[in-house]
Amino acid sequence: MSSKAPETLTDEQNEQARREAGRLLFAQEARFLLAAVGADQVPASDLPEVAFAGRSNVGKSSLVNALTGRRTLARTSNTPGRTQQLIFFDLGGRLMLVDLPGYGYAKAPKGDVERWTRLTRDYLKGRPQLRRILLLIDSRHGLKDVDRAVMRELDAAAVSYQLVLTKSDKLKAGALNARLQETAAELAKHVAAHPEIAVTSSEKSEGIEELRAALADLAALG
Repeated sequence: MSSKAPETLTDEQNEQARREAGRLLFAQEARFLLAAVGADQVPASDLPEVAFAGRSNVGKSSLVNALTGRRTLARTSNTPGRTQQLIFFDLGGRLMLVDLPGYGYAKAPKGDVERWTRLTRDYLKGRPQLRRILLLIDSRHGLKDVDRAVMRELDAAAVSYQLVLTKSDKLKAGALNARLQETAAELAKHVAAHPEIAVTSSEKSEGIEELRAALADLAALG
C-alpha cells in the first residue's frame, strides 16, 4: 500500500500563506492597554512584543495605525516629541505592540527628554519577551548620527532590530532605490540588525502587507 507524499508548497504559495497569516493577525482587535511613564508601570506580560522606535516625527504612530487598519489607534501629531510614554497595545492576545517616545528632538524640557530616553533604554534592555525593534528611518533623509548611535547601543545589548524606511511615497523610484542600497550597505556592519529592510508608506499602504507577514512570523514563535 502506497501513500502519496505531501505536496510541497512553492515559494509563491508560502509567501501567500505568510501574508494571509499577517492579514488575519492584524484583523484581530487592537486594544490600547496602557501608557507607561515609569519602569514600574510597564505591564507584566508573556506575549511576544514588537517595539516601534525612531527619531521624533518619523511616523511610528502612523505605522501602527496603518498596520492595524485603525486610523486613530495610536495618536499622531506633526509636533515632534508628542509621544512621551511607552504606549502598549494588545493585538488579539497574540502580540504586544509598543510605541516608543521619539528620539533626537522634542519640544520639551531637557529633563523630560532625558527621562523618556532613560525609560526607553531600560525597557529595550530589560524586556525578555521583546522579539524585535522596528527602527524607523525617514526615507527622505536616511540614517542620521542619532540613529547610528541607537544602532550601536542595540548591537552592544544584543537586541534584535529591523530598519523600516518610512514615507517611501515621498521619493521617486530611483531615489528610493538608491536610499535602500546605501542603507543596506551600512546596515551590514551591524551585528544585531535583521538583514531585510522594510520599505513602507503609511499614507499609501505600501509595504504594509509584507510587514504584517513578518510580524506574524514573530507572533507565531510565541
